[in-house]
Amino acid sequence: MGKKVIDFKEGDHLNVNLLISNLVKGTTNSGAPYLSLTLQDSSKSIEAKLWDVKGEIEKLMAVGKVFNFDMEIIKYRNNLQAKVIKVLPVSAKEIDENDFVFRSPVSTDDLRLSIQSAVNQINNETIARIVSAALNFYSKDFYDYPAASKIHHNYIGGLATHTSGMLKIANALCDIYPLVNRDYLLAGVILHDLGKIEELSSPVVTEYTTEGKLLGHISIIDARLLQIGIELHLEESEELLILRHMVLAHHGQNEYGSPVLPKTIEAELLYMIDNIDAKMNILEKALGEIKEGEFTQKLFAMENRQFLKHK
Repeated sequence: MGKKVIDFKEGDHLNVNLLISNLVKGTTNSGAPYLSLTLQDSSKSIEAKLWDVKGEIEKLMAVGKVFNFDMEIIKYRNNLQAKVIKVLPVSAKEIDENDFVFRSPVSTDDLRLSIQSAVNQINNETIARIVSAALNFYSKDFYDYPAASKIHHNYIGGLATHTSGMLKIANALCDIYPLVNRDYLLAGVILHDLGKIEELSSPVVTEYTTEGKLLGHISIIDARLLQIGIELHLEESEELLILRHMVLAHHGQNEYGSPVLPKTIEAELLYMIDNIDAKMNILEKALGEIKEGEFTQKLFAMENRQFLKHK
């Protein structure tokens, strides 16, 4: 496999196989075509530029494909970037997908155990039936899909990892604040992002589906819960109404995509727990890429702030 992206250093001249996870075509002021690329292996991704791209290579290159890159590593705006010199196709027989994709640090078995344990904690039979039906509907993909295409938990198993992390926070808060209904909060955590399985195209190099672009995961899971409620003859139940409110309100603010604001204590906590776990994942990733005493690059999801990695 050769040198991993995480070990790239300024000044390196490398010949490595990498997967294209993003590709944007551009034209210089002089009219010459170029490609802006995001290249990755299982360790990390790196931005790259291919200048004066030839037509035959441009036709071959596509998101989700692995190519052999001859390139130099430079520093641009304080970040490492690859200057691609030459690109060659790679035979599918030479490729092991595991060398090029990001995976959850938590095993699928551990994630299943964590989430099933939370389901088993739900005492309200109506809530438990709705949650189990939703998990059964999405069971094929739930443990494979990412939680997002780019910002947080954007790897195979990311959705279940995000859910599992949130469940730990939810249980801790229920222990601290007895006023909170544990059944509703655990159920809301499990349900809130299931619509992403229909919003996103696949576990690897994911893009937004047509449904995802037009409806969004919040509307998708709300519609799915209503359908489940009808199938279970629970469409008039208060439990279904409260759970639908929680998923609709879980982004916390209208400008962030929620059609309604949180109006139950569990909906408010779900919004905050979701925010905590997502942002901690963003910070964990960014701080893991720098040395002590350094600042991260500006983080878009953190209001473009830079964070210090202290001792």
